[in-house]
Amino acid sequence: MRYFIELSYRGTAYNGWQTQANGSSIQATLEAALTQRIGKSIYIMGSGRTDAGVHARQQFAHFELAEPLLLTESFLYSLNCMLPEDIVIHRIFPVLENHHARFSAISRYYQYLISRQKSAFQSGLTYHFRPMLDDALMNEACQVLLQYTNFQSFSKARANVTHFNCRLDFAYWERIDDDSLTFHIRANRFLWGMVRTIVGTMIEIGQARMTLEQFEQIIQSRDRNKAGRAAPANGLYLVEVGYPAQVVGAWG
Repeated sequence: MRYFIELSYRGTAYNGWQTQANGSSIQATLEAALTQRIGKSIYIMGSGRTDAGVHARQQFAHFELAEPLLLTESFLYSLNCMLPEDIVIHRIFPVLENHHARFSAISRYYQYLISRQKSAFQSGLTYHFRPMLDDALMNEACQVLLQYTNFQSFSKARANVTHFNCRLDFAYWERIDDDSLTFHIRANRFLWGMVRTIVGTMIEIGQARMTLEQFEQIIQSRDRNKAGRAAPANGLYLVEVGYPAQVVGAWG
């Protein structure tokens, strides 16, 4: 049987989602807790791989068991007690065998948080960036971005992909107050480092260090070396993973 996990995590202490030889990961931490609680070796597949320091308000993964799992409130409570405080499982539920956490997903929605003020309570959870940014101009850059589908200019050079095309559903900046900005972006898929590089490049626009014409030329060049520096990981959040209605319906 196949089961989906819905979870959240604060990525500050981890070297990303994927299990690796050096450093802790979200995947390995989850697998260890599930293996201990269920009493069988568990391997999980995530909807996507977040980088080191990136957070998730909503993430999905799946695993398989030969026999049914008794999903009670006490089971979930005990599992969460085994996990560190920065990882929380919200629910586990059975799905059809052809439902896949990664390949069944049709959208991923990210937010990037910027704050001009240092906070004792938000350290590692937002990008502390002091200069005032022109969010109106940055939103004009978003309109340029939405005209394109090839984002090779914003992908890490070592990305192991067959193409660089992504279908963007929306991209915009929201000013929360004088000191806080949030970038919203949703697409069917994202390239390695894409959101952080877009944010870093748009910060250049927001400081009047880059024109909209130059921004469009960067997109058209398909050259990562022409884009801005990637913004730090600590401001990035995966906030929603979308699935087709027939998959959602199967969850009950």
